[in-house]
Amino acid sequence: MSSSAASWPSGLTRVPYHVYSDAALARREQTTLFEGPTWNFLCLEAEIPNINDFATTHVGETPVIVARGPDGNINGFENRCVHRGAMLCLKSHGNARRISCVYHNWVYDLKGNLTSVTFQKGINGKGGMPADFERGKHGLRTMRIANVNGLLFGTFAVSAPPIEEYLGPEILKRVKRVMREKVKVLGYIDQALPSNWKLYMENVKDPYHASLLHTFFTTFKLNRLSQPGGIVVSQSGAHHVSYSMLEGRDKVSEYEKTELRAKKEDYRLADPSILDGVDEFGDGITLQILAVFPNFILQQIQNALAVRKVLPKGVGKSSLLWTHFGFVDDDEKLTGLRLKQSNLVGPAGYISMEDGAVGGFIQRGVAGAGDTQEIIEMGGHGVDSGVHDTRATEMPIRGFWKEYRARMGL
Repeated sequence: MSSSAASWPSGLTRVPYHVYSDAALARREQTTLFEGPTWNFLCLEAEIPNINDFATTHVGETPVIVARGPDGNINGFENRCVHRGAMLCLKSHGNARRISCVYHNWVYDLKGNLTSVTFQKGINGKGGMPADFERGKHGLRTMRIANVNGLLFGTFAVSAPPIEEYLGPEILKRVKRVMREKVKVLGYIDQALPSNWKLYMENVKDPYHASLLHTFFTTFKLNRLSQPGGIVVSQSGAHHVSYSMLEGRDKVSEYEKTELRAKKEDYRLADPSILDGVDEFGDGITLQILAVFPNFILQQIQNALAVRKVLPKGVGKSSLLWTHFGFVDDDEKLTGLRLKQSNLVGPAGYISMEDGAVGGFIQRGVAGAGDTQEIIEMGGHGVDSGVHDTRATEMPIRGFWKEYRARMGL
């Protein structure tokens, strides 16, 4: 099916299903979205704390390296040798004073500059590179780096606005709410998803599915639409926050009154301490999911903190990378609580296991659907920036598609 603008209806409440299987559109996403004037989350600053530390990741499908140079500055560049295209760093993390290609030993510094070409002058005056070859003209493609309270973002585009302008004040405020102290990494998960990357971002930006799809949430009263909460939408509509506050567990909610969930069974946890929480932020918010366009999520579920990034792996597959973290000043008890509550999420998490599956259900369900369109009218037709006191809305999804269509020219 064509991905031309003609196949898209006017307004923001309809999206043609072919966007999840269109190979030509996926190729355009790489150059226009991920390598265009957007900011892509790379890693936590805490992952490269020392001089000469590096971490590898991706911007869309492009492999990149983030490194702390000898001067302490953080640099980002493509993880691809300019000679024959071999990936330079194969490890996820490490420490090195230089980067050397295993294929022909071309060497780069931690700013991405080409510093050495083996046999550049040949052997015994024979062979080698031409006399006019200049190493200074053949460095690795670099990125601009922005550090937001320990979150490292990168962009290949000179035209990308400053990160503070890109996020906007409301989103930046809620990033800083979570990233309030120096971070320590607790662990990683790399989850394979049988679906297009945009389906996972739709799921994240759908604030009302959680109390329907995730029965653990409603059974143990962690997150219900009847609880206090709301959403925040950025000025552009591209980014959002969904949040809720915990009610007393003995309070009868609209769910019981309407028998939205069957309650004949008396479900209990063998270890209910996983539901215990500490109000470490002092505002009563027990769940905050923050999403930055195109593919970044900052998570607070009780005291389980994580950053997530969903990466395309072809048209119908993607990779969801989780980095769980706490703070350097956490005591042993709080660290243990974070680790225990991290079982709420991830590929087999009590809550988010369904999120990994439902995207695959859609990917399979829309095969052959072509220009047939999904309906995203919950909560209205438009996108209104600011703070809203309801989560019974699909406004954040409309905001995602508003930004997507504007950047893709659809």
